[in-house]
Amino acid sequence: MEIKPQAAVIPKETDHLEQGKYGPIFPRTPACYGFTIVATVKPGRADAIREYGRALAKALEQDPHLLAPLKLHYLRWVLFDDDTRFMYQGIFDTDFDKYTEDAIALFTKAGVNTAFENLEGFPEDWRTNPEAFIRFVREHHCPSFIEYGEYPYVTADEIKKALRAKNALSEVLDQMQ
Repeated sequence: MEIKPQAAVIPKETDHLEQGKYGPIFPRTPACYGFTIVATVKPGRADAIREYGRALAKALEQDPHLLAPLKLHYLRWVLFDDDTRFMYQGIFDTDFDKYTEDAIALFTKAGVNTAFENLEGFPEDWRTNPEAFIRFVREHHCPSFIEYGEYPYVTADEIKKALRAKNALSEVLDQMQ
């Protein structure tokens, strides 16, 4: 099986895209699905976002599978413009709306807040109003115009399965020596 890196150009216009529950369904790309959110930080709240990041990292140390329902490949948070703006970038295996719905369900079930609460215009009733949460995310989404995948269209679960197989094979080979 040859794995051939690929790129996909994402059209600027979304009128022709299939419509999901909350708006256009962006196409799956070689990098799977993802979004980039850019929003203004509420004055004086940048440190709260950083603290939330530390708390999330600590929670993941205690439960490495905490975010598993989101099917994330990776996420990246960036504070910039002197801590006045925030970027959330994630790549995941589900479409835009499902990821956001899953995130709301996960945070609500766990009884935790979201770093987005520190952003201007984020709905205070996000737990009971998923439409407002998703509207915020969509309004602050900066779509990619090209995405590249070194291992295209491979899900996070497939990557983990391949790594488990590799480790098992290594163990067998080590036993043979």
